[in-house]
Amino acid sequence: MKIASSRTRKRLHLLTGACLGLFLLTHFSNHALGLISVETMEAARRIFNFLWRSWPGTVLLYGSLLVHFVLALESLYRRQTLRMPMREALKIIFGLTFPFLIVGHVVSTRVEWMLTGQGDGYYRVLPLLWGDSITATRQSLALILAWSHGCLGAWFWMRGRSWYPRYFLFFYSFAVLVPLLALLGFAAGARSLEGLPSTAWFMPVRTPPENMGQITTSIVIGLLAMIAATLILRIIPVRGKIRITYPDRAISVAKGFSVLEASRAAGIPHLSICGGRGRCSTCRVRVTEGLERQPPASDAERATLTRIGAPDNVRLACQLRPNHNLSISPILGGDNVGLKPQPTEQQAAGRERHIAVLFCDLRDFTLLAQKQLPFDTVFLLNRYFETIGEAVEESGGVIDKFIGDGALALFGLNNSIEEACAQALTATARIAKGIDVLNRNFMSELDKPLRIAMGMHAGPAIIGQIGYGKASSLTAVGDTINAASRLEGFAKEYDAQLAVSADLVRYAGLTVNDRESYNISIRGRAGTLETLIMQDAAEVEAMFAAGNHPASPAV
Repeated sequence: MKIASSRTRKRLHLLTGACLGLFLLTHFSNHALGLISVETMEAARRIFNFLWRSWPGTVLLYGSLLVHFVLALESLYRRQTLRMPMREALKIIFGLTFPFLIVGHVVSTRVEWMLTGQGDGYYRVLPLLWGDSITATRQSLALILAWSHGCLGAWFWMRGRSWYPRYFLFFYSFAVLVPLLALLGFAAGARSLEGLPSTAWFMPVRTPPENMGQITTSIVIGLLAMIAATLILRIIPVRGKIRITYPDRAISVAKGFSVLEASRAAGIPHLSICGGRGRCSTCRVRVTEGLERQPPASDAERATLTRIGAPDNVRLACQLRPNHNLSISPILGGDNVGLKPQPTEQQAAGRERHIAVLFCDLRDFTLLAQKQLPFDTVFLLNRYFETIGEAVEESGGVIDKFIGDGALALFGLNNSIEEACAQALTATARIAKGIDVLNRNFMSELDKPLRIAMGMHAGPAIIGQIGYGKASSLTAVGDTINAASRLEGFAKEYDAQLAVSADLVRYAGLTVNDRESYNISIRGRAGTLETLIMQDAAEVEAMFAAGNHPASPAV
């Protein structure tokens, strides 16, 4: 039942999904033309038929649909246990149930047309569907589910791309409008035909041939048989058993299933943020015995382990499918390794978002504190933190934490990356003005005015509950956070108030063409990061004014 390697499965899934998505887009666009007239729908259907009723189009379409269904069965078969997160269960259930929703429609249009040669145009199909409320509801539900499934797949593929945040609003609007217009066109077209007498151009509703019902039944039985066979094969011990030993127990599982699935089958807590797709390292385990007899790591697993600098005896539990006995020890989380209770898996796992990150640090504060009384230092720090906090919150961000005389602020936890970047830039201008006010108020008490250094970057990060006990809090981790922290250091090196990545400025809808930029190398990051250095963060106001940016609040 294992039809291909992991990489091949992913490619098949992507290619067949793209084919089915294109079909849905053209099909639903044809439906939407019902808002104009049924004649327009029929005219566009000729182009649609040219694409999808040809033999190459037919083979491509139904081949993609079949491969998608088989991949869902294969995913179900490969699982050691049916215990899984709800999102994974819904993904498999949808893949298995969708063919049942459309089989009747396919037989009554495509199959009958191929066998009888009789037309299945909108003049005939719309009255058939609209005249039966159950059929109309089922088709509408199938339309929504099919499009939602396609959008979800596209989102998983696009969300990590650097260009996705810039076009998020367009994609979101497109995803909502296509099914909405298709349903409205279907209803408008059908209602326009109600009550019209039969004419030469309007084919009256007729009973489909009897064998069409038999064909539908046969296809449904075949699909059910494939699902039943998969479930039966799962319980047949044809692959043998291996033994996986944990620090406090040992379990027997079928050979070839992943360590993560073995943990879930045995009810052993095992953290996995990405859901077992190898996109994170939270499920990693230390193999204490039997590693030399296991299959080698795939390219994707090796890349993840290399990125975190894992030793040779560490593997990803979701990717390691042992074929011999082994002993392991999970590294992160879980009562099975004797750790005290931590945040729940849902809290700890968090979510991936594109955010804007601001690091702010008070320069030369150690020297300043040496010349102040301790109580005066505390008072001054609190006024400084108050200035930072008010500027961030008034701009729409949140303070993640204060570290010494520094602060970490996040923007975009509940809004788009474009809005987040505009808010972050606005916050820097407000912070700069707030520091000027502090310097005027404490002029007589300070030998030197307070100076700040800020670094900002935007990109993907994991937002989750991190810490221990009462010391845990919602925070962000990832390369974006590290880059912002390094930029704050570069601002100090350039004796400037702000070092901001060009990516963040562009996300905010502003141009960087007329400003000097630096390609800065950041430790631990491949390539360079285009960065703007601003001696005075108040320059941000001029940038917004020049760009006439409507999303920026008044500073």
